[in-house]
Amino acid sequence: MCGIVGIACFTPVNQSIYDALTVLQHRGQDAAGMVTVDAVNCFHMRKANGLVSNVFKTCHMQRMQGNIGIGHVRYPTAGSGRASEAQPFYVNSPYGITLAHNGNLTNANSLRKSLFEDSHRHVNTTSDSEILLNIFAQEVQCFKHHPLTSTDIFAAVAELHHKVRGAYACVAIIIGHGLVAFRDPHGIRLLVIGQRQVADGRFEYMVASESVALDTLGFRLLRDVEPGEAIHITGDGQLFSQQCADHPKHNPCIFEYVYFARPDSLLDKISVYSARVRMGARLGLKIIREWKDRNIDVVIPIPETSCDIALEIARVINKPYRQGFVKNRYVGRTFIMPGQKLRRSAVKHKLNANREEFRGKNVLLVDDSIVRGTTSEQIIEMAREAGAQNVYLASAAPEIRFPNVYGINMPSKNELIAHGREVEDIRKLIGADALIFQDLSDLIEAVREDNLEITQFECSVFDGIYVTQDVDQRSIENLQLLRNDDVQVLQRVNEI
Repeated sequence: MCGIVGIACFTPVNQSIYDALTVLQHRGQDAAGMVTVDAVNCFHMRKANGLVSNVFKTCHMQRMQGNIGIGHVRYPTAGSGRASEAQPFYVNSPYGITLAHNGNLTNANSLRKSLFEDSHRHVNTTSDSEILLNIFAQEVQCFKHHPLTSTDIFAAVAELHHKVRGAYACVAIIIGHGLVAFRDPHGIRLLVIGQRQVADGRFEYMVASESVALDTLGFRLLRDVEPGEAIHITGDGQLFSQQCADHPKHNPCIFEYVYFARPDSLLDKISVYSARVRMGARLGLKIIREWKDRNIDVVIPIPETSCDIALEIARVINKPYRQGFVKNRYVGRTFIMPGQKLRRSAVKHKLNANREEFRGKNVLLVDDSIVRGTTSEQIIEMAREAGAQNVYLASAAPEIRFPNVYGINMPSKNELIAHGREVEDIRKLIGADALIFQDLSDLIEAVREDNLEITQFECSVFDGIYVTQDVDQRSIENLQLLRNDDVQVLQRVNEI
């Protein structure tokens, strides 16, 4: 899961893209990148491993000239080991195109082979985003006339949809033609568009992974980019859009609402905050039904995603809510850190227990989800060390039993603590006195209440159903090899 942004203005966009990327930093802390295009149609690029504030210094920002640009923050998925694989990517033909991508392609291997053997295009990295860029460039190159029209660009995206499978939300710049954005036909990865009026009455536009990025820069949320839709914004500020998929469906990733998105975002007409509050309400009712014999003294969230969920659980079960853990905000989210050793060592640096809230109490800890289980185990140990009498754990998401192939770093079933195990087995492994998970049906209803037009979410990590219908064990194993934690850590050691 990554964060992307594209901005088309009448004034320089370098600072705006930087600000948007800092707002989207929660979506990826592995690397960051930006490309702008200036008045003489020259690309200016800066990308490297690290946080936004570390990647972009004053000297870099000063040379990022131009009124159109795109940016990216990377989360460690397939093809994310080296700094050279940070996004955006660039090809010089046709015209010069740069692209940033959030998601993951499920047919990347066959596309890479076809690009080389049939189109004689070399993909220089292991990133499927570079493959996606070359597919797009290949389709744009089919039009021999100049300049391209919006109709031509939409036709290129339509052909891309025919060839590419998986999850993808993209922003791109075509030299001399402006900003392009498009979303996969299943709408798995999220993308929103906003508008801002300037003094002379013209409009500037922005597309981003989450609406909160628009809010920060003063853009008004127009709408979500529809599944399969493409957006074209010209250099003089004209906006064009078209549905480019034959049979678009609406299957947004439900894990966005559980974990990834910021609570102040509105995505696919769904308030992330409200969805999490409803998750808490439904899980609270399940606790009342199934834990009648549990004497709970206090409800404590494992910060920060679960705070709103835990507060609602406390209200429903009529128990006090307390902030029992103090978080060091200068440590990244452990789930999206590359490497199991890094994740384990970060937990102790990230959280510290407030002993007064644990001593002698039966504590209900609330987390948004349980993935590998190592973090849960460590936090339960911390609660016991702080003096808790009994430690119960509630997960706002169901058991994560299956790998994800659409851009979340859950590649191997062997890494997932719930794979092939019952709740009691999981409870013993993490050391909780009691463990309860949200029901999938309750999760779905909690999220879709704001937008009943969505009838199906991408829930593969919970139910093993892959909405693109092209995922088998072999493709999962190939993806696992690309994402192998040990390989990623070794790559970083080699770079140092």
